[in-house]
Amino acid sequence: MNLFERYLTLWVFLCIIIGVLLGQALPAPFHWLGGLEIARVNLPVGLLIWVMIVPMLLRIDFGALHQVRRHWRGIGVTLFINWAVKPFSMALLGWLFIRHFFAPYLPTEQIDSYIAGLVLLAAAPCTAMVFVWSRLVNGEPLFTLSQVALNDTIMVFAFAPIVALLLGLSSIIVPWDTLLTSVALYIVLPVLLAQAWRKALLKRGEATLLRTLEKLGPLSIAALLLTLVLLFAFQGKAIVEQPLVILMLAVPITIQVYFNSSVAYWLNRRFGEAHCVAGPSALIGASNFFELAVAAAISLFGFESGAALATVVGVLIEVPVMLSVVYLVKRSQGWYEKDAA
Repeated sequence: MNLFERYLTLWVFLCIIIGVLLGQALPAPFHWLGGLEIARVNLPVGLLIWVMIVPMLLRIDFGALHQVRRHWRGIGVTLFINWAVKPFSMALLGWLFIRHFFAPYLPTEQIDSYIAGLVLLAAAPCTAMVFVWSRLVNGEPLFTLSQVALNDTIMVFAFAPIVALLLGLSSIIVPWDTLLTSVALYIVLPVLLAQAWRKALLKRGEATLLRTLEKLGPLSIAALLLTLVLLFAFQGKAIVEQPLVILMLAVPITIQVYFNSSVAYWLNRRFGEAHCVAGPSALIGASNFFELAVAAAISLFGFESGAALATVVGVLIEVPVMLSVVYLVKRSQGWYEKDAA
């Protein structure tokens, strides 16, 4: 890693502080930026995510997509964690921490809503940011893409039933416009653009492609940091006004991230998958599709609800916590590859 990437945690911490301060000092411009949405998908953030993920998609050779079949164990592990473990473990953690441990310190009338927001967050596997985490752990790009595409397909059919089961609601309002817009914005269009660009670069030689990827690398990380500034600026008011509530909601979310990523990582090792598959598998199993979760929480419970706040907390801690998982995955590669089953 270069110097910039080596101290990424420091830059993230500084961006969090800068984002909160800017959000408080200049609320009007950030309120305007926050309002630039299509189907509740923020366009400035969407553009930055494009800058993050297009260079990673540019590396993918679709001619080799058939090779993903040999990683069926990793795909199975990720699907098991995302759909059989993650929503249910979050429901358990929400019940344990929000309804019991932290209940005396939280508004009684919002407890059910907080738990609902946590469940909505866990029931939506991450779509866009996974490409960033996979790149940082040198993950297999074809595996990452195929797994994200498969998760998105399952999410169309499984999101509402799982949430309904865990929350006991007879009918769930799935924000289909947000779900479909996000899939198109973060998967379909970037993939098409990246593949057209890749083909044009390869016509000028593979060296041209490699030089382009090298130049785009720093832009991808810079876009990640700028995204962080925007997210924390958008939510700076909530952080300042309800810091203790946010800290309490962050506890089950953080535990869930480490639990699911650890189980996925261990299962991949147990089944003999390569580290380049285990890394993105663990990260896909831990991160959340927060755009969909926030939209669903607002649709079901309202903008000022505890559910909406809980999903926003997921937005706030997503990058710092996932970067710590990235660090652990990279640091443990020696252990993973030593005497692996």
